[in-house]
Amino acid sequence: MAAMDMCSTKPEPTLSFTQGLIVGQLSVVLLIAAFIKFFIFGDPPSPEVTAQIRATERRERSLAHKQSLLTLRTDNPREPQRTLNKKKSSILRNPPTLTIGSILNKTYYNVDSHQPESLDWFNVLIAQTIAQFRSDAQYDDAILTSLTKALNGTSRPDFLDEIKVTELTLGEDFPILSNCRIIPVDEDGLSMDSGPGVGKRFDPNSSRATREGARLQARMDVDLSDMITLALETKILLNYPKRLTAVLPVALAVSVVRFSGTLCISFIPSNPSQSTPTMMAFNFLDDYRLDLSIRSLVGSRSRLQDVPKIAQLIEARLHKWFDDRCVEPRFQEIALPSLWPRKKNTRGGDDGLDGNMASIGKGKGRELGRDLREEARKEVESEIGSRPDLVPEAGNLRYRRRSRMDSVGQMSMPGSLPGMTLDLQH
Repeated sequence: MAAMDMCSTKPEPTLSFTQGLIVGQLSVVLLIAAFIKFFIFGDPPSPEVTAQIRATERRERSLAHKQSLLTLRTDNPREPQRTLNKKKSSILRNPPTLTIGSILNKTYYNVDSHQPESLDWFNVLIAQTIAQFRSDAQYDDAILTSLTKALNGTSRPDFLDEIKVTELTLGEDFPILSNCRIIPVDEDGLSMDSGPGVGKRFDPNSSRATREGARLQARMDVDLSDMITLALETKILLNYPKRLTAVLPVALAVSVVRFSGTLCISFIPSNPSQSTPTMMAFNFLDDYRLDLSIRSLVGSRSRLQDVPKIAQLIEARLHKWFDDRCVEPRFQEIALPSLWPRKKNTRGGDDGLDGNMASIGKGKGRELGRDLREEARKEVESEIGSRPDLVPEAGNLRYRRRSRMDSVGQMSMPGSLPGMTLDLQH
């Protein structure tokens, strides 16, 4: 009896197969709807919050790098580098040892009390250069060709079609540089005031200032408010389960709205022992601000416009690209050419004219010569028309003056006194 009672109390299924299928489908639909709403169409954080988060991350990375350098210096003090003994000239006099302290002393620059300088004159020169670059870009497709080649590259992914540049705006305003000051830095690019002894005045005779590799760095604030736009078009290709199963057109437009930061420029002297030229190093401090405006269009018929998640991904990639190249502790180096004056670099005067004429082709030279001769002929004819005392010689552009005959047939000497004649019959 007890066994029968136990068998009769089996639990019955509360939901049928159809009900379970409906619940499962609803769950999938709800998950997809939540993904689309919060992941794709979710409201992005404000630009101020995003900029503050990125600035904090960059600052922590810079401080960690400086701390690691200071730790390595404490654990492993550096020894002075030995240079190769090369034969020196016996004619040139040996200059005194040049340090950043002697440079500051001879240029009367006090890094502790000198006020930051404005760069108005430099802004004008930079503006002229950028204006000429924009003007040249209007008549030359070299920049479009270079951008298209750089974007497509040699190894484009299989799921990405050819990238086309549909819009390029180089802006209308110019960067403004200001608040320039000179900061002594060591061989690692760290300020002399960082690390131990913060707040002390600069000592040009300290071990860090006299160490090889110490140099002077110019820091200036950069501010640019403009609209620099690059618009692209491409297609995302779905090659599974077979090639070109689906094609999704994508259009993107990235605009730089504002950039502000601190630019650092310094010169690294050449090293004769290693045959390295003089280098110009530049980078930006980690407190920069880069505001971007990103527009997107996905699809051909049912289009998704300005998807926030796409904008966040592109903005994050652009910031990472910039940070990995020229934001401290990373920097860019440019080799400088020789500054000695050379004849081949001379321009102006007769040499410049002769060089320009020599660079003209033979056909262009003959055409230019004909134009010059025709212009000279017209000038001579106009002068003859205005002065009847000039007549051209036969078959030549040269002219001679008519003989001056008086009313009685006597020839007078040019420049003779009035009333005096020259009698040639006797």
